[in-house]
Amino acid sequence: MENRFIPQAIEIVTEAIKEDNSKNYQEAFRLYKKALEHFMIGVKYEKNPTSKEIIMKRVEGYMTRAEQLRGMLEKETAPKPVAAVVDMDKGDKEDDDETDAETAKLRGSLASAVVSEKPNVKWDDVAGLDAAKEALKEAVILPARFPQLFTGKRRPWKGILLYGPPGTGKSYLAQAVATEADATFFSVSSSSLVSKWQGESEKLVKNLFEMAREKKPAIIFIDEIDSLCSSRSEGESDSTRRIKNEFLVQMQGIGNKHDGVLVLGATNVPWELDPAMRRRFEKRIYIPLPDIEARKVMLGIHLGDTPNELSDSNFTAIAEKTEGCSGSDISVLVRDALMEPLRKCQQAQFFTPVGLMTYRRYTCVAVF
Repeated sequence: MENRFIPQAIEIVTEAIKEDNSKNYQEAFRLYKKALEHFMIGVKYEKNPTSKEIIMKRVEGYMTRAEQLRGMLEKETAPKPVAAVVDMDKGDKEDDDETDAETAKLRGSLASAVVSEKPNVKWDDVAGLDAAKEALKEAVILPARFPQLFTGKRRPWKGILLYGPPGTGKSYLAQAVATEADATFFSVSSSSLVSKWQGESEKLVKNLFEMAREKKPAIIFIDEIDSLCSSRSEGESDSTRRIKNEFLVQMQGIGNKHDGVLVLGATNVPWELDPAMRRRFEKRIYIPLPDIEARKVMLGIHLGDTPNELSDSNFTAIAEKTEGCSGSDISVLVRDALMEPLRKCQQAQFFTPVGLMTYRRYTCVAVF
């Protein structure tokens, strides 16, 4: 079941902060109270202990502010603004309030990128790709679980690029990482970061990395990263160039602390990435087409508990004949095969009962 209460609570608390900054304290108190109710319900369904801890810390802050507002409203005395020494200071205060409201709005739009529930994909669910799984365990799992091992010159990777043919399981591997790693997982795509408003896209990128640093250890997974960070050219728009520049600055810019934040990218066309962006990904892992053993395992995984009479030699024969197929191709192949009995039944006109130990079923005996 999808936990919808947390995203709703974030939207409500964003409005509460706006009203609070606008000094509409009565409305702000009402929205804070409503948001806290959603947070308390949503935290009951939260399965990720790291996310639950982060949510409770935020709830404490919102609860403190709500209690302050209630006290002020009960006394019917609004807080007196601090007299500004100069008018310029007053203007700066108003600008800061507007900036806080804008930042809250941007972070609210990025809240859906946080994977609150683990995808429940284990390493064993990923057929083959042993080298890729070992590399990801070394790069992601070890630093998250044993940070004391990475001292001195031994440092964890800050950027990992998964590349290879389409349908080979790059996104599926990322889901396994999200399940196994005890870290906040951000899953974003171009639609999450590209905005129609001028200058907002790069602000979304900046806020994404700031949120990840606040919730570290964190993993930022960017699927199809080539759509955001392709090679720069003369014909590209100015907004696209600014997005790339912001990515470059956030991933390896002066003054940015990257401890505890890993950027995990996936692409089918690594040669189309901007050279500077490609350099940011220190570790590059090739995800190849599955070999015969991996294809054999995939056939069994996709077949699941469906009754069948296939033997081990049958699986081997099918695996041999599917050389060059990706994991996605094999999934479609098995799904199509599972539909074949239904097609046969649709065309059949005569059926005969078949007695079993616990129940009776019918099977078709003639097709015209």
